[in-house]
Amino acid sequence: MRNRNTNVILRGISILLLTAALILGTISLIRYSRQRTSYPAGMSIAGVPVGGLSPTEASQRLLEVYTSPVEVLYNNAIIHIDPGVVGFEADIETMLAAADLSRTGGSFWGGYWDYLWNRNPPEVTIPLSPKLSEERLREYLQNEIAARYDLPPAPAIPIPGGTTFISGQPGQTLDINRAVLLISDALKSPRNRSIALTFTRSSAARPTIENLSILLKQIVTVSDFDGLIGFYMADLQTGQEIHFAINNKQEISAQPDVAFSASSTMKIPVVASYLINKGSDLSPDISNSISQTLGKSSNDATDIVLSAIDPNTGPIIVTNNMRTLGLQSTFLAGFFTNPAYLLPSIPVTPGNSRADITTEPDPYSQTTPSDMGSLLMDIYQCAQNNGGALVAAFPDKMSPATCQLLIDFMAQDKLGSLLQGGVPDGTLLPHKHGYVPASDGIIHDISDVGIVYSPGGNFVLSIYTYHPVTNIWDVTNPLIGNLTQAAYNYFNVSVE
Repeated sequence: MRNRNTNVILRGISILLLTAALILGTISLIRYSRQRTSYPAGMSIAGVPVGGLSPTEASQRLLEVYTSPVEVLYNNAIIHIDPGVVGFEADIETMLAAADLSRTGGSFWGGYWDYLWNRNPPEVTIPLSPKLSEERLREYLQNEIAARYDLPPAPAIPIPGGTTFISGQPGQTLDINRAVLLISDALKSPRNRSIALTFTRSSAARPTIENLSILLKQIVTVSDFDGLIGFYMADLQTGQEIHFAINNKQEISAQPDVAFSASSTMKIPVVASYLINKGSDLSPDISNSISQTLGKSSNDATDIVLSAIDPNTGPIIVTNNMRTLGLQSTFLAGFFTNPAYLLPSIPVTPGNSRADITTEPDPYSQTTPSDMGSLLMDIYQCAQNNGGALVAAFPDKMSPATCQLLIDFMAQDKLGSLLQGGVPDGTLLPHKHGYVPASDGIIHDISDVGIVYSPGGNFVLSIYTYHPVTNIWDVTNPLIGNLTQAAYNYFNVSVE
């Protein structure tokens, strides 16, 4: 009887335990099934923890993170960039689909067994799936940040009343390529969404050629010179020009350019014509005559060179050569020491046909600042790179070596005043100056033309002056020196 009661009790206990196990198992299964509808602990999507969150909750959290502005620091300004404005979007649907596949793709019962034994599932990381328009980002950086916060370099500016310039200030320019990388990384990061943009530092700009033109005109108007001055300058690197005429401190039109007596500056066309017509294989005698022509300004030597071109029509050939080069206001009508006039009449040129102004130019020898400046440019370009009008007009006769030979002869003019008085000692300045008394014994014309070689750039200067009463050397010489110094300082202004 006792054993029977014991069996009944044991059976009841077993049924109770089985029932309890079934109930606990059912509860655990329900809990696991509910947990399985959320993302497992340790899962992250695009760096954002989503463990225990439903897909809807995870989506909301991702949106909160990846639509928040990126903070940018640039040039002491704090800028907040809306990701949508620059074409950034996190592909939430793609990332959630990958997360759902990871969540539900494993064995249900295997996962349940791990759950029962309280085993943590392995960490799962779903990478960011971004969409970014680099074109829109670059456009934003250029138009909204660089345009507003870049600091352009400040150009050097002339000191009023002087010949020097105040140094400019360097600029700051956004490094857009680097900015694209930094902002792209910040847009794709859930945490590091604050960055400082980098920039490049640009050197201070040189003064503008417009500022130089203003300074040069001021130098003329504040000087004691009250005659007529024609000025021409050409930047031999860029081709930019400054060309003006001022009469008694009032600017007048330089179109057409004013005709001046060429005086000894005409000796450059003379020697150029000799090289065009006779070549650069010089005999000792003709080489010495050219040295005397350009280095010592000898009129007798000049006539020897002209006679070597042609004993009767040398000056006419010089004139024709200059016309071939397009120098319509430049002519030579006779030898320097022979009073015979070789042209049928005084040529009417654009320069000497102006009715509003006259310098009473020499009927034998005339030119304009721009004509002579253009010739010097052609000589320089020929010597440098076989370019310019000289080579184009006389391709079989002019070469870089020939043009350099002409420049070397010009460099023998060691006046030390006028143009050379405005540059530092040792500056290479091949030039030809000119001043000669008129028939009344008074000097009315003083001129100088040359090529200035400087560390900051090479340039041509062609300056002619005329005074109807008397051209005072102590007034005109420092004026031309100051104009030259201002131009030299423009090309060699110190920049930071």
